[in-house]
Amino acid sequence: MITVTGATGQLGRLVIAALLKELPPSGITAAVRDPGKAKDLADLGVQVRTADYDKPDTLKEAFKGTDKLLLISSSEIGRRVRQHGAAIDAARSAQVGLLAYTSGLHADTSPLILSAEHRKTEAMIRQSGLPFVLLRNGWYTENHTASIPAALEHGTLLGCAGTGRISSAPRADYADAAAMALLLEDQDGRVHELAGDRAYTMKDFAGEITRQAGKKVVYKDMPEAEYRAVLVSAGLPEVLAALLADSDSGASKGALFDDSHGLSGLIGRPTTPMRESVAAAIKG
Repeated sequence: MITVTGATGQLGRLVIAALLKELPPSGITAAVRDPGKAKDLADLGVQVRTADYDKPDTLKEAFKGTDKLLLISSSEIGRRVRQHGAAIDAARSAQVGLLAYTSGLHADTSPLILSAEHRKTEAMIRQSGLPFVLLRNGWYTENHTASIPAALEHGTLLGCAGTGRISSAPRADYADAAAMALLLEDQDGRVHELAGDRAYTMKDFAGEITRQAGKKVVYKDMPEAEYRAVLVSAGLPEVLAALLADSDSGASKGALFDDSHGLSGLIGRPTTPMRESVAAAIKG
């Protein structure tokens, strides 16, 4: 039995879809906070169980009978260490055979604010005594393609990434990697640094939008504080704006770059190029 937490999230659904290509639905459990949002998965024959990171008892019930567990990191920044700790405890109680965790690229050395909670979670996993595999996911290309409509409207793409190279890949590629780590039998103790095969700068990204959309888009680099203020003025919460600006700034220092090709090696194919993600976003 393979159990996937956060199974109705953007990454979780893609992992379930990848697993269904190799396993019968009865061998997969979708652990979700709201089972009502997983009716489509239940209709396919996937087992659906309630699992709320903030309610440890639900986790213990959800993980019963689980051979391999994918712990998809919580989206609640600032609360993740406690939430992940509850999931790890529940996995240990259920005697899970392998715990896979979606961490962050180079989490052990990354300067990104986002990496701090990943480091603490990885430490708890190591201390748990459970067999584990760490999936250190790089940047999602969707984090950038989401800004394409605004960039086309204003002709400008804003950021503070400088000339930093970004090795991103779409969520579907990371989902395939997670599925492979759960399906393979030699993953205990492995740490996968996962990132796109071909890195690009934000100037490159703006140029690709221009080429495909036929409308000039230029990249405007600015100081981190100024970019953070722009994001806040656009309606983003202060905390989220600070995290995005910090990630951009980190990219300027190489925090989102990796050339190990660990992702393509795990999924057995090249990662999806940025240009294809741009094309899909422009088509809508």
